[in-house]
Formats: sequence, structure tokens, C-alpha cells
Amino acid sequence: MRVLRRTLGALLVLGAAPAFLTACTTARGDDARPGDDPPPALAPFERLLPAPVAADAAGPGYAFGPGTVVRTGPGPDEEVRRVGELLAEQLRGPSGLPLPVVDGAQGDGIRLRIDEEAEGVGDEGYRLESGPGGVTLTARTPAGLFHAGQTLRQLLPVSGPGTVPGGTITDAPRFAYRGAMVDIARHFFTVDQVKRYVDQLAQYKVNTLHLHLTDDQGWRLAIDSWPRLAPYGGGSEVGGGPGGHWTKDEYRELVAYAGERYVDVVPEIDMPGHMNAALASYAELNCDGKAPPRYTGTKVGFSSLCVGKERTYEFIDEVLGELAELTPGRYLHIGGDEAHVTPAADYAAFMDRAQAVVGRYGKTVVAWHQLAQARPAQGAVLQYWGHDKTSAADKAAVAAAAKAGHPVILSPADRLYLDMKYEAATKPGLAWAGYVPVRRAYSWDPGAYLAGVPESAVLGVEAPLWTENVSTRAEWELMAFPRVLGLAELGWSPRSSLDWASYGRRLAAQAPRLDAQGIAFFRAPEVPWQ
Repeated sequence: MRVLRRTLGALLVLGAAPAFLTACTTARGDDARPGDDPPPALAPFERLLPAPVAADAAGPGYAFGPGTVVRTGPGPDEEVRRVGELLAEQLRGPSGLPLPVVDGAQGDGIRLRIDEEAEGVGDEGYRLESGPGGVTLTARTPAGLFHAGQTLRQLLPVSGPGTVPGGTITDAPRFAYRGAMVDIARHFFTVDQVKRYVDQLAQYKVNTLHLHLTDDQGWRLAIDSWPRLAPYGGGSEVGGGPGGHWTKDEYRELVAYAGERYVDVVPEIDMPGHMNAALASYAELNCDGKAPPRYTGTKVGFSSLCVGKERTYEFIDEVLGELAELTPGRYLHIGGDEAHVTPAADYAAFMDRAQAVVGRYGKTVVAWHQLAQARPAQGAVLQYWGHDKTSAADKAAVAAAAKAGHPVILSPADRLYLDMKYEAATKPGLAWAGYVPVRRAYSWDPGAYLAGVPESAVLGVEAPLWTENVSTRAEWELMAFPRVLGLAELGWSPRSSLDWASYGRRLAAQAPRLDAQGIAFFRAPEVPWQ
């Protein structure tokens, strides 16, 4: 019996009763009435998050148990073997099974297969086929196989052996860029904590980690050519704590770890503002030659590199050059926001030179959307962080840049800023962009969000987590989860699948998985948790 089918550009259909799923979800969501019977439990294909392009449940499934092996092949592809080893590792802990990884495609088990001619999957998508003889994961690329493996994880019990339901999933992302940002400058976090976040994100097909490495309160990455930046500039944080920084080897370790999970790292050095940690470390970067004290507050917009000094551009060249060498991904983020004390003409001239430096090192510029009011370099990507009350002029500038060929990443503060409170009682969190409950974070369409910015100009979406008042792992995860799962679906799933009633039930179904991973997420009242 066919249980579920989703196709790109079509509405969700369940069996022969298209209205059934919506009726069930609304019955226990915002419109629940006293005495309503709980809706029937979702079938495994119905629980998937993000929602796949197409899913057909049909026939008997595969018994995932002690005899299961992971098969990589045909052919001695080292990267496919690595994907298989990682998938086996991810499945062993929850299941308690040995799950050996073997070469060759013949036999039952979980089979990983590269097919460069596979249809309907693109570079990151996949096809998953399950039946009594095993589960076959097919993709054009190893990244697609990895994503297929993450879907398989959701089809299995949270713990122990079980059955992978029979059927076929064909899937591919809507947007190429599906990102999350973490600010380790306001409060310092270790590489191990960021690795944990990488794992949490990658299981929901988020493929980009944006690192806000520097700000007024701290410089978090060692730079050989400016050795005082990290030990001195990194020796503070909001509230006066000890701060900290990463060595180059730690950064390389994180980049490699993320890369194994097909997550690209986008490092950010925010300039010309948000630079007090650097200005405090080196007097020569200040126009008056005097270093300010280190800063542990939360105000913004008061600092600036000296845009008239050639030494400033030597600094930028050396810092970005070292960062480019450490970062295999295509993007370098140069910030550019809240440069309130830098005159507009100076800001534009500075950003011209900073963008040229990024280009010389073979990278593509990413900057906050304020760059649109200067002169974005050819191909520069703009990251929009405005909100409903952002000025029409700012929005028009971004639309004009998009029309001129600049891709846009959408991070609207009143939708995707993970440091915004869910509600008035939320601790920690800020509220300058308003409260952002789970439903609001999910209920918008990136392809039609900004007037004048067509879907073809939207590179993707990103959920930033700023840490002015987030200082522990528990606070981080409370603010990120479950809202970052909405980000994952907005970035991956077809437009036709974006439906709050369906999503709310699928999100609720993720609770046991989040609990098993020790994530103390916010149990939003608008979600029908079981």
C-alpha cells in the first residue's frame, strides 16, 4: 500500500485521503480542542525532517539486526568507504549492533552506491530503496550518500535494532546553501563544542557552518603574522570572563571534521567595525596610535580600523591570507555590518580594498547586507539580516544588488536569529528583533521573502546564533533547538512541503531523537509534543 508521496511542486498527499494529514495535525496543534482524540502516530516515512521531495512506502521492509553489514562499492572508492565507515559509526551507538563495513555491492545489508547518471538527485541528493533484501543508497556524489545515510538514521528506531520500512525516497535540496552561524567571539567556545553542533546540524542536512571568529570582545584564532591578536585580543569576553582562542591546528581539525560530514566552514573576520579586540592588541591599527582597553560589554558600532592607514591594509592582507590558507571552502566572510563610526565614503573605499584581498587569495566574498550600499565586488554574496521593520532603502539596496547578479543568503533576524527569545519568559536571549517562536521561525518562504529578490537569486538560508548572553552549551542548545530544524527544512525541502501543520507533527516526532542525544531543547507550546 502506498503510504506517502511528495513530489516537487505538488501538495502533500497521504494515501487516498489528501485532507487526512492536515486534519490530524491541526487537531493537536494550535487549534486543538478539549476532548480531541490524539491523531494516529506518523508512519516512518511521514516523520522525516526535512521533508523529502518524494517518498513512497511500499512492500515489506528490511530487518536491521545483528547480521547487517554496510557495503561500499562497487570499486575501491576511498571516499565512499569513509562515508560508509561514518554511517556505521553513527548507527552502532544507538543500535548496539556491530555493523562491519565491507567492500563490494553484492549481498544484503546497507549498500552505498555512486551512480553519476542518477536522475532527480543533483549533486547533494540521493535515492533510498528499502526491501527485504536490504537498503540501497544511491547518489551522484559522496555528499549525496552522506545525506542518504542521515535519512536512514531517521527511519530506524532511536535505540536498538528494528525494521527499515519498505519503499523508495528520491530527494534533493531546494537551496545550495543551508547554514548555521555560531559566534565564538562574544563568549568563547571550544572546538569540541562546535564539533558537537556540526554533528547535530549535519544529521538534518545543514551543509554550512559560519564561524564569527572576531569581534570587539575577543579575537579567537591564532594568526602567525600578528601574534598578539589571539593571546591578548582573545583574553576577554562579555562579562569579563577569561575568553580563549583556537590554535591553527585546532581550526584545521574542526574544518576537517566538518568536511567529513560535508559541512563547509565559512570563517568571518568582521571589518572595518567590530574590531576592538584587534585595536586593543595593536596600537598601530588605531588612527591615533593608542590602543583602547579590551572590551567586555555588549554595545556595537563604536570601533573601526583606521581606514586611512596603509598598515591597516597590510593587516587585512596578512590575516585574510592566513585564513584563506587554512580554509578549503570557497567563501571568506568579511562582515561589514554596524560600521557606525566609519563615514560612508571611507566605508566604501575600505570594502573595495578588503574585497580585492579576498579575490587575490582565490576566495569569494561574503558580507552582511550593508555591503549593498557600497560597491559589492563581482560575485560577492550578501547576507541579509534585516527584519520586518528594516528600512525600505536597505531592502531596496539588497534587491538592486540581487538584480545585478549578487547571490543573497537570507538570515532575517525576526525569523532565523537563534539568540532571539522564544517568548518573554525565555532565558537567555534578546528581543530587539521581537520574539521568535518556533512557528514564526518556520512559517515563511525564502523564495518569496524579499521584494525584488527572486528565488533564483537566493543562495540559501542561515540561522545565526549570537552569544552576547549565551555562555554555556545548555544555553546554546536551548536557543538553537528546535528552531534550527526549521532552518534545515526551509533550506532543503520543496516549497510545496512547507506546511506548519505537517511540520509541527514531524518536529514533535524528533523529540525522542533529540532526547537521546542529550539536547535540552525548548518544548514550544505550539508544537504537539507526544
